[in-house]
Amino acid sequence: MGEQLYSGELPIMAMRGMVVFPGQAVHFDVGRAKSVKAMEQAMNGDRHIFLIPQKDIMTDDPDMEDFYSIGTVVKISQVLRPQDGAVRVLVKGICRGRIRQLIRREPYLFGEIAGIPESETIDTPRNHALCREAIAAYGAYLDVSEFPGQNVMLRIMTSSDPSAIADAIAQNSGMDFMDKAALLCNLDPVRRLEKTLRLLSREIQMHRISEDIQSRTHANIDQHQREYFLREKMKVIREELGEEDEDSEFSEYEKKIRLLSLDEESENKLCKDLSRLKKQPFGSAEASVLRNYLDVVLDLPWHKRTKERVSVEAASKVLEKDHYGMEKVKERILETIAVRQMAPQMPPQIICLVGPPGVGKTSIAYSIARALNRKLARISLGGVRDEADIRGHRKTYVGAMPGRIMTAMTQAGTKNPLLLLDEIDKMAMDYRGDPSAALLEVLDAEQNKTYRDHFVEIPFDLSEVMFITTANTLDTVSRPLLDRMEVIELESYTDEEKLMIARNHLIPKQISKHGLKKAQLKISDDGIREIIGCYTRESGVRNLERCFADICRKVDRKLLSDEVVNKVTIKEDDVAEYLGVRKFLPDRMSGTDQIGLVTGLAWTAVGGETLEVEVNVMDGSGKLELTGNLGDVMKESAHAALSYIRANAQQLGIPTDFYKTKDIHVHFPAGAVPKDGPSAGVTVTTAMVSALTNTPVRRDVAMTGEISIRGRVLPIGGLKEKTMAALRHGVTTVIIPEDNRRDLEEIDQTVRKALHFVTASTVDTVLDTALKRSEVAEEPILSDLSGAVKSGRQPALIRQ
Repeated sequence: MGEQLYSGELPIMAMRGMVVFPGQAVHFDVGRAKSVKAMEQAMNGDRHIFLIPQKDIMTDDPDMEDFYSIGTVVKISQVLRPQDGAVRVLVKGICRGRIRQLIRREPYLFGEIAGIPESETIDTPRNHALCREAIAAYGAYLDVSEFPGQNVMLRIMTSSDPSAIADAIAQNSGMDFMDKAALLCNLDPVRRLEKTLRLLSREIQMHRISEDIQSRTHANIDQHQREYFLREKMKVIREELGEEDEDSEFSEYEKKIRLLSLDEESENKLCKDLSRLKKQPFGSAEASVLRNYLDVVLDLPWHKRTKERVSVEAASKVLEKDHYGMEKVKERILETIAVRQMAPQMPPQIICLVGPPGVGKTSIAYSIARALNRKLARISLGGVRDEADIRGHRKTYVGAMPGRIMTAMTQAGTKNPLLLLDEIDKMAMDYRGDPSAALLEVLDAEQNKTYRDHFVEIPFDLSEVMFITTANTLDTVSRPLLDRMEVIELESYTDEEKLMIARNHLIPKQISKHGLKKAQLKISDDGIREIIGCYTRESGVRNLERCFADICRKVDRKLLSDEVVNKVTIKEDDVAEYLGVRKFLPDRMSGTDQIGLVTGLAWTAVGGETLEVEVNVMDGSGKLELTGNLGDVMKESAHAALSYIRANAQQLGIPTDFYKTKDIHVHFPAGAVPKDGPSAGVTVTTAMVSALTNTPVRRDVAMTGEISIRGRVLPIGGLKEKTMAALRHGVTTVIIPEDNRRDLEEIDQTVRKALHFVTASTVDTVLDTALKRSEVAEEPILSDLSGAVKSGRQPALIRQ
């Protein structure tokens, strides 16, 4: 327990940032005038004074509301007055107390003080254990801290009073002022000791963390000092041996920067970064970043060029050797090279090669680079969705690197390479930016003279670079980017072109790649046609080449088997032995002319296809049913066709009330394949008229064209691919829109000679050509398939 209880009128001294506990001897300096006068008044009396902590240490003249509720009655033991004017006081706490009444505030605080007696504590095992734990924790605290509390430790070890132990530990530890004030105000000895133990545990943990941080800091400092002394020794040793040191490295950097002969702004930027590098300690992170930056910039081909071979004749030979067909594409590329030959100062044109997969877009770019004697660097843009991939990252980021353009220039090693930007239509955008927007500066001849990569930071001239981009479609290419490029379209190969490419390029290439000799494998033309027609269905020749690779592997195994085989010849009937069963059945024309069955023509990403349209008419209430996985545009075409037929029913020989009494079902076979587009309009119209009038449709006729509700036939696209599909299907007559007559010049000569083309501006021409009006059936319109069978005619609905 504490000393005797003390109450009465006493001088009051406000304590800033300090708490005095009962039973504890404390010395402190007194500086405020009021505090000095209160102390002098106490010295003139019985030396008792009331010390109370104030809440805000910045308050110079505190009042009652600025104090904590509990203070300490102390007795002044000693007063020292050094020559510096300060007053140092030694006091000893007597008991806790509170201000009952503040009597006066001037010239010092004076009031009536009520002493607070200590609560009685019961001597229990728990209290004993708590005291032991607190003493042990204080011992641990003294071990990790530099606090001189050994005497306090000896004193509390002989005590079993929770109040005295808590006050002694709180007074002689580095707890925060507010925590000490809270302990002073806690009047329950056991709870006060529990809180003291929690705070002491926190102090121990904080000291250990601080000690760990300091040890790490000292270790780092010692390591840097050790490295510094070692570097100095190495420097002296190198000087003695006449070897180079870091200064020679910096001199090499400076020499390379001067040799680049850059503009003043760029050279000053590099020299500034070199100066920063010289100031960095060896092995620092900043030094690594600067070294990497200077190495990247100095590796760029600022002035190195290859001698360009601008010759139309040489380029023509290279293109003819590497690629068969594609006359229009070759002609357009040779025109570009001719312009370069006539006007060398003109910036290279930016070409965009567009076409289906496998038609040779990338290989043409390689051929152009070889023809012009330019280094080629390929940049794949498929899946790129970060603008920083094009323009690079700021070098302040960890792991920063230049963009793909600058990286490709470094790989090419020349200032005038051919950069192939492959799959430009496969770029995407997200929250990190739009890479297609970053390409706008790259592909603009007016801006790319001073192209700035985020990592390189200084302008680089891209005006001498020849850019070629490739894409499968232009639908996903941004308009501003497309505006900067000249588009050259590569169309699908015809079967005859594929035959020649296979014979002259693909088969010799695979024979050589698989270690065969030319005499060991021969594939007949009929065998090649069988592979083209029944094992591949594509615009290009990529899958066709895989088929030849598959054959070569099997021939390798056959030649190495126990069988005595020196040569393998593959004819049409032998293909299945090497490639398995047919993957695609050849298109076959219907055996007879059908009612309500018309052959249309469609364009797909892998070339042209024939598309049959089936129409069935039944008794009903005038419903129109459309099936076959159709898109909105194709459904609208069917409704437009029906609208035209209703408006012209009398001229077409159809009952005018058919839309009330008949249901029409239009079906496009291969329902798993999505279909859309307006070019099946005339096909649907012809099939409906045929079914409604019981008029057969010529099986040797195929058609394509969009229809308006007034019966006009509108132009379509993809005519070359569609006519090739018609030829494969075996038709002899193709109906096309009148406005597509000009496109016949683009069609392969083999196709033009084999087919008869009919141009139509109205539906009347289409119906006159396709319908066999002289063979109109006498029976009424078909109501169901059983009626068709009974009448002896073919059913209108062909089941797949």
